[in-house]
Amino acid sequence: MTKKALIITGIGVVVGAIAGYLYYFYVGCSSGTCAITSKPLNSSLYGAVVGGLLLNMFVKSSKKS
Repeated sequence: MTKKALIITGIGVVVGAIAGYLYYFYVGCSSGTCAITSKPLNSSLYGAVVGGLLLNMFVKSSKKS
């Protein structure tokens, strides 16, 4: 991966983790039975993975022949 691709993916991970925590904080799961949103760590990690994958889709790969 290039340096630009790592930066873009890293930004996605950070923004996704923040979004995951904010989702936990504002929406969450009051009963505690939800697998993802019952704990802030789970929600943040899930958001980080989704954010990283989402922004990684916009990284152009070089064509090798």
